[in-house]
Amino acid sequence: MSDAKPEILEKIRRAVDGRPADRGADYAAIPRSYRQSGDLDRAALLDLLEERLHGYGAGVYRTNRADLPAAIARAAAARGKSRLLIPDGAPREWLPESIEFVGAESAGVDALDQAEGALTGCAAAIAATGSIVLRHSAAEGRRALTLVPDYHLCIVFAEQVVETVPEALRLMHEAGAGLLTTIAGPSATADIEMTRIQGVHGPRTLDAILAE
Repeated sequence: MSDAKPEILEKIRRAVDGRPADRGADYAAIPRSYRQSGDLDRAALLDLLEERLHGYGAGVYRTNRADLPAAIARAAAARGKSRLLIPDGAPREWLPESIEFVGAESAGVDALDQAEGALTGCAAAIAATGSIVLRHSAAEGRRALTLVPDYHLCIVFAEQVVETVPEALRLMHEAGAGLLTTIAGPSATADIEMTRIQGVHGPRTLDAILAE
């Protein structure tokens, strides 16, 4: 089926316009009148991201790199967490001694579901939309680690924050092909009788630490 799909689509394109499809040219011809880059300085970017994350119901902690372990301990304590899952590639210098951290790469679904929460890094954050982007690298962990546990504590470094979606997409393109997950606050849905429920398709609670 995977080999047949391109052939079928090519036949449809030829039938529609009578010429061979040139996806590169067609893509380049798409009008792009939207804003493709931001103009905020670093401080304003972080303030905007914090505002957007608060608007989605996420907790936000501001710190510097040297005090990152203390900020992680403070965020976890505020949520009553003492044992968090981490990806195997999480830098050890992030981790405070007051919390028990457990490598989660080989953890099954039951272990993920019963965990108090997960601590991960991220690939980027978009201030304008309040979104955090994961590429599931060694410091971010596999996708299940950020979807199954009920609590997600995510580290965002100041240099990872951009203002607009196009800027983030360019960064992800430069990093190469890979699975992307975007987070905009705790998981929530209003599909059932238009009642907002958190934690249906991912963590019920999200905290972000913005580290400068």
